[in-house]
Amino acid sequence: MNSSTRIPQGDDTVKVELTVKEVLALSGAKFPNNHSIEVSARKKLKSIIEDHYIEEYKRSH
Repeated sequence: MNSSTRIPQGDDTVKVELTVKEVLALSGAKFPNNHSIEVSARKKLKSIIEDHYIEEYKRSH
């Protein structure tokens, strides 16, 4: 992301419940026999963004 990108409410905090394995997978740890761990974590993050910020953006425009 470059410095000219503006993200409204970009400094707000969000809460997402992830398992330790999901956090490790997002930080780069490999689980070669279980790719679904990383997929699950990414889905949770995407869901938070879509549910809160995309809907809010749509309502304001």
